Amino acid sequence: MNWDSLPMIGVAVLLCWVFYAFAREKFSPDVVVGIAVAVLLVSSLLSPSDVLGILSNSAPITIACMFVLSAALERTGCVEALGKWLSRMGGGSPLRTLFSLMLTAMVLSTFINNTPVVAILTPVAVTLAAQVGSKASKMLIPLSYATILGGTMTMIGTSTNILVDGVAREQGMEPFGMFEIFLPGLIMSAIGLAFIMLVGHRLLPDRESLSKQLRPDQSRPFMTELLVPHDSPVVNQTISDAKLNGDTGIQVLKIFRGDEELSTPVNTTVLNAGDRLVLHANMRDFIELRQTGLLTFNHQQPANFETISTRDVVLAEAIVGRNSRYSHRPMRDLNLTARYGIHVLAIHRHNENIQDNLDDFQLQFGDVMLVEGTPAQIRKFADNGDLISLNTVQERAYRRDKAPIAIAAVLAVMVLAALKVMPIEGLAMIATAAVLATRCLDTEDAYKAIDWRILTIIFGMLAISVAMNKVGLVDSVVDQVMLLAPLMGPLFMLSFIYLLTSILTEIVSNNAVAVLLTPIAMGVAYQLGADPRPFVVAVMFAASASFATPIGYQTNTFVYSAGGYKFTDFMRIGIPMNLIMWATATLVIPLVWPLFPG
Repeated sequence: MNWDSLPMIGVAVLLCWVFYAFAREKFSPDVVVGIAVAVLLVSSLLSPSDVLGILSNSAPITIACMFVLSAALERTGCVEALGKWLSRMGGGSPLRTLFSLMLTAMVLSTFINNTPVVAILTPVAVTLAAQVGSKASKMLIPLSYATILGGTMTMIGTSTNILVDGVAREQGMEPFGMFEIFLPGLIMSAIGLAFIMLVGHRLLPDRESLSKQLRPDQSRPFMTELLVPHDSPVVNQTISDAKLNGDTGIQVLKIFRGDEELSTPVNTTVLNAGDRLVLHANMRDFIELRQTGLLTFNHQQPANFETISTRDVVLAEAIVGRNSRYSHRPMRDLNLTARYGIHVLAIHRHNENIQDNLDDFQLQFGDVMLVEGTPAQIRKFADNGDLISLNTVQERAYRRDKAPIAIAAVLAVMVLAALKVMPIEGLAMIATAAVLATRCLDTEDAYKAIDWRILTIIFGMLAISVAMNKVGLVDSVVDQVMLLAPLMGPLFMLSFIYLLTSILTEIVSNNAVAVLLTPIAMGVAYQLGADPRPFVVAVMFAASASFATPIGYQTNTFVYSAGGYKFTDFMRIGIPMNLIMWATATLVIPLVWPLFPG
C-alpha cells in the first residue's frame, strides 16, 4: 500500500461524507461543512493558516454586500412597485400573465439576488392566478425558474457567479467582466422561457391556488394543539363522545396530562380538565370547529376546546423564510404570542405527517404556518421578515423617497465594474456603505439580509477545496476525467463538465458544487491545452441550472410548499428543462469563448 496516498484517500472519503450528509439532510449544510473543516484541522490535512487564508477570497464579501443591496431595493419599495405594475399588466389571460410574471422575475434577478425576488413575487403570483382563473401551481415553478435563468445574465445575478469568479481568480484566471456572460445567459434564458410558454406550462399540475385552499373545501393536513378548559362540557367524556377521532376527520395524536404523556389515545380515552390535545386535521375541520362553537377563542364563552383569547382575529397562512430566526428552534422558545400577539394554530410540512408536540416542534425553511391574530398583528409579524404571508396583503412602511439612491447604488456597481474602474468587491462595499449611510435600510435589516448560512457553507467548501489541492485530489480527479478525452475530444469534455455540475447541483448545495468543480474544470482545460474560460462558464451556468428537484436551489425549495407541489412535479418539467439547457450551453458557450482561441 502506498502510504503517501493516505491523505488523498482521507480527503476523498471526507468529501463523499459531505455529499452524503448534504443529501440526507440530518444536519444543516453549514453544520456539515463545519464538521468537515474541523476534521481536516484535527488530522493536520489543513493548518489554521490555511483556513485563515480563505478569508482573503473576495467572493464571500462581495456576495454579502449584494445581499444588502438587494435588501435595499426591497426596503425602498422598488421590487414591490414592480409587483404592483405586474398585477395591472395581467390582462386577464393566464398565458400573458405567466409571461409577464416570468419576464419581470427574470429582469429583477439579473440585478439582485434570486431568493428575495421569489419571496416578494410569490404572493403576487398567487393573487394573479386567482384573478385570471388559473392556479398558483401553474405560476410558482415558472417564477422560480425565471429567477434562476435571469441570474445567469450578469455577474451579480446570483451568488454562484460571484463565487465561481472568485475561485477562478484564486487559480490565476483573469476576472470576468460584469456583462461578459450576458449574451449566452440571454440566449439560454430566452430558450428556457420559450420552452415553458410553449410546452412546460402544460406539464405543471392543475391544483388549487393557495387563496382557494383557505376556503372550507381545502384539505391540506395540519397539526394543532387544543386545551380542555375546566368548565368544558367534554370533561369526563371519551374522545369519541367529544366528536373527535370520528367522522369529523380530526385525529387525536397525543394527550398531555400534567407531566404524563398519552402517546396512543383511543376513542375510549376519557378527557380531563386541563388536558392538552395534539390533533391532526385539515383547515376545513378547524373552521368547522369554530363555526359550530366547539372551539372558542373567547374565555367568556365556554366551549368544548380552547386555544387563545383574542379579538377580531383572522386566519393567515405564511411560509417560513430563508433567513428566519425561528428556524431550528423549539416553538416553546419563540414566545410568539407574547412578542407579536399572534397564535400558531397549525403547521404544515410538505409530504410529512407531523406528530410531535407543538412546543418541541422546530420550524424549517419552507414550512407553512396557520396563524391567527388581528390584521395589524399579522402584518407586524410579516414585517419582521421571518415569515412571508401568502394570503394577506403585507402593507410595509417602505422608504420610497430613498428608492433613487438604492437604484443608483446598484447601477453604479454594475456600470463601474463593467468599465473596470474598480474591482466589483470594492464597488460593492462602497455601495453597501452608501445605502446604509443614507438610511435606505437600517443596520439591523442589513445584517438580517445576509444569508450567513450560505457564507458559512462557502467558506467551509473553500477550505475543503484547499485541502483537495493540497493532497493532490484535484489533479487525481482531472487525470481520471482526462481518460475520456482521447475518445471524445474537448467539446465533449466541456459538455461533460456541464452535465456533471448540473446533476450534482440537483442534490447538494449549488455553491458547494461550484467551489469543488471550478478547479477541476480548469485542470481539465489545461490538460487539453484549451482555454479554461469556457469550462469555468460551464460550471457557472450549470451550478445554477437546478430545475429537476425542489432541494437543489433555494427558490425551488421556497415554492415547493407554497404551490402544494409534489417532488415529481419538478422532475416532470425540470428534467426536460435541464436537458434543453445542457444542449444549449454545449452549443453556445464555445461560440462566445472558443475552446482554442487564436
